[in-house]
Amino acid sequence: MKKSMLVTAIAVVAATSHAATVALWDFNDSNTVPEIGTGSIALLGGVTNPGYNSGVGSSDPAASGNLGFQTTTYAAQGTESGLRGVQFNASTVGFTNIRFQFDIRKSNTSSRFVEVFYTLDGTNFTTLGTLDQNQGDTWFNNNFFDVSGVAGSANNANFGFKVVTVFDPNIVTAGQYSASNPASTYAATGTLRYDMVTVLGDAVPEPATMTLLAGIALAAIARRRKN
Repeated sequence: MKKSMLVTAIAVVAATSHAATVALWDFNDSNTVPEIGTGSIALLGGVTNPGYNSGVGSSDPAASGNLGFQTTTYAAQGTESGLRGVQFNASTVGFTNIRFQFDIRKSNTSSRFVEVFYTLDGTNFTTLGTLDQNQGDTWFNNNFFDVSGVAGSANNANFGFKVVTVFDPNIVTAGQYSASNPASTYAATGTLRYDMVTVLGDAVPEPATMTLLAGIALAAIARRRKN
């Protein structure tokens, strides 16, 4: 019996601590409502969403109807580095060990460099680094960021992250965007397309589950003492 209770406890723990999808946007319904979870999308600095274009080439497994979130109207050359892009907000309430990832397609004339930030309150942002993606008309899939070590990222209704275009840090004359395609010239009309935007986490066990586990453990201890 003790063994049976122990196996039950292990099974319950395994069932309540596995990785889960907190929020997922696949855009196949041509809207910004998450396929899974609770969240929203904000366009930053004048960026526009002219529609939903093909997601073929992204990591989306959909055999048909695969779409991506198209964005354009980026900054003029030499202006507004870090101000234009897209912000994804997702509640992580009930989850810990938060990570996120996304696919992005860059047109030839789009910005080669984008910077990724996270927020814990929807207003203040902390950088996670810059992505250098130097091919045009190409999908760059599974851009992954782990914020599990960031205090406040878990169980947070205001968690979010943003992806913004930034100047090329390698240009001798600072303050210039580079085009994703080295053979092209940067233009504000360049496009960035998103797909499979995903926030991941580990589900936090419900209080009732924790009570059950405690009860099983106490029962096992009591039986052991009797024997």
